[in-house]
Amino acid sequence: MLIVLSPAKSLDLETPPTTKLTSQPDFLDQSALLIERLRAFSPAQVGELMDLSDKLSALNVARYASWTPDTSEGRQAIMAFNGDVYAGFDAYSLNARQLDYAQAHIRILSGLYGLLRPFDLIHPHRLEMGTRLGTARGKNLYDFWGDTQTRALNALAAERGASALVNLASEEYFKSVKPKQLAVPVITPQFEDWKGGKYKIISFYAKRARGLMARYAAVKGLTDPHKLKKFDVDGYAFDAGDSSDTTWIFRRKVAA
Repeated sequence: MLIVLSPAKSLDLETPPTTKLTSQPDFLDQSALLIERLRAFSPAQVGELMDLSDKLSALNVARYASWTPDTSEGRQAIMAFNGDVYAGFDAYSLNARQLDYAQAHIRILSGLYGLLRPFDLIHPHRLEMGTRLGTARGKNLYDFWGDTQTRALNALAAERGASALVNLASEEYFKSVKPKQLAVPVITPQFEDWKGGKYKIISFYAKRARGLMARYAAVKGLTDPHKLKKFDVDGYAFDAGDSSDTTWIFRRKVAA
C-alpha cells in the first residue's frame, strides 16, 4: 500500500536529523517556476495572497528570494515539517528500518514541490496547496500541478505492487490528486472523538491521528491496508458498522 500525507505550515529547522540518507525532489524544475512567480510579489501582496501577518509575509518573501534548486543545504522533508501530523508520526524516534519503510511507502503532497519522499531535501518555504496563485497554467495550484501527482503515484503503485492508496492527507491537499485516474482504490481513514453527546471530527486530534496511523504502518512494516483496521493507538478503534469500503471510521470516547 501507499500512504499520502499533507505537509505542515510550521517547520523544525534546528533538531539534528537522525538519518544521513537523502533524496532529491522529482519536480524541482516545476518548483522553480512557482518560486519565480512568487518573487514578483511584495510582502504586502504575499500577506494578502496567503492571509499572513506582516512578519510572516516578510519572512517568506526572504525565503523565496534565497530559494535555490540546489538542495545541498536542504533538510529532509520528514524532519522539516513540524505540525500536528508530524508530532504524531515522530520521525525522530523511528529506527532505520522504519524510516526506510516511510521512504518507500509514504509520500507528502506539497504546494511547492508537488510530491515529496520523506528523505527529499527541501528549503524553508510556505505555499499551501489551496493558495490561489495564478500561473500560465491556471488560477491556482491545482491547475498548476494538474495530474502530476496522480501520474507519479500510479508509477509508484506499479513499482511497489501496491493494492491501495491510504489517504491520510487533508481535503485541501488530496484535491490535488485525481482519484478516478488512480490505478488503485483510495481508502480514507476518518478519526472521530466523542464530544457533546456524539462523535465528531476534532481537527487537532484528527491531524495527530493521521500521523499516528502512518507511524503505525511504518513501525509494523504494513503492506496490506486491511491490517490498518487493527490500529488502536491512543484509544482509537475501528468502527466496522459505520465504515464503508472506502471510508474507514476510527472512534474513541476519551482522548488518551
